[in-house]
Amino acid sequence: MSWGLLPDASHTLLPLLNRENPLPRSSLSMLPYGLGRSYGDSCLNDGGALLMTRGLDRWIRFDSDTGLLECEAGVSLAEILTLAVPQGWFLPVTPGTRHVTVGGAIANDVHGKNHHRLGTFGAHVTEMELLRSDGSRRICSRTRNASWFRATVGGLGLTGLITRATVQLRPITTREMDVEKIRMGKLADFFALADESDASHEYTVAWVDCLASGADTGRGIFIRGNHGKGEGPLTPDAPTRLSVPVHAPGWLLNRWTVKAFNTLYAKTLRGDRDEGIEDYRPFFYPLDAVQHWNRFYGKRGFYQHQCVVPREGDGGPIRDILDRIGRSGQASFLAVLKVFGSQPPEGLLSFPRPGVTLALDFPNRDRETLKLMEQLDDMVRESGGTLYPAKDARMDGELYRSSMPALDLFTPYIDPAFSSSFQRRVLETL
Repeated sequence: MSWGLLPDASHTLLPLLNRENPLPRSSLSMLPYGLGRSYGDSCLNDGGALLMTRGLDRWIRFDSDTGLLECEAGVSLAEILTLAVPQGWFLPVTPGTRHVTVGGAIANDVHGKNHHRLGTFGAHVTEMELLRSDGSRRICSRTRNASWFRATVGGLGLTGLITRATVQLRPITTREMDVEKIRMGKLADFFALADESDASHEYTVAWVDCLASGADTGRGIFIRGNHGKGEGPLTPDAPTRLSVPVHAPGWLLNRWTVKAFNTLYAKTLRGDRDEGIEDYRPFFYPLDAVQHWNRFYGKRGFYQHQCVVPREGDGGPIRDILDRIGRSGQASFLAVLKVFGSQPPEGLLSFPRPGVTLALDFPNRDRETLKLMEQLDDMVRESGGTLYPAKDARMDGELYRSSMPALDLFTPYIDPAFSSSFQRRVLETL
């Protein structure tokens, strides 16, 4: 299943054969599958086969002087941190979970809190090997098979199997982060803080109370941080012990429980501004503190709606979207707001582009939830924005196709033996 626990899908699971010839023979279409942290159907292949890529888990080379790491594509970001942090190195770009494979990070061209500085994960991949279903192998980089490199970064696993990659890590002297949290009373505060922080802080993000509307739209907490400058601990990570053992009842997350959570979370900030030091794990990966946190949403799962829309002053489309959500009364347990930088896209289908991105989780309430998200889709479409395939389970193909200008350049690179539920849903008319 995907991380959002929907949609339902049935698969044949295929282990990789060996490192010399890993692709099994199959009459079914294939799709690489790592740790399954995509929220919708971009990691699903209903009626087809999933290639279980975690078998590609070997280290190939790590230069602790330069931070250049070569590994197989099934290695996870968590495993990289376990290796690299004690030696003074860190991921250049990381999403909100470290339980993602290198191949998955490339295929989705993941982004993080420092997009305005360092772009996406793909910007720090110097080379990778791509295995096609015809048995051919291509070494892809910005100077070698460059068009294949651009198609595979952000290509959602459709161009073939990434077998290994080389990633440039960044140096650190401590695992601690210098963090500042600032209260926001309205959306204009978010934009002012984002502009102020652009040059001074590598990492910026905001938590937004999505139940606020009208004059309070955009109320929340702005969070910014930098890697600590002093010499500090570089110890390996301790294992995560907390876990959600079973699916929560479907009624647990509703308007009232989310309102209570938002009130309590807002009170964690002492006064209007709080500075401190914290370990990198709660700063980058707060949800990783609890295994199987997706079970909080119950067996019916949840939808995530992550969009990017153009910025218009201190409001524009993102204000309208937030206000619409607040007036709907539908509760999003997580609402994260971030300004993307102006870096050109690394891949043909990379999601980030200049503008504002908003990520929201909605418990699955069937038609009630889908109706709201369709309304949000219309607002995104009208603004010229798009949705993030790694988080999507239901947008229509017209929205995706119209918002990806390089799509026609990408389609010739799709491996004829590879497919996904997402591809068939949004590209079926091509």
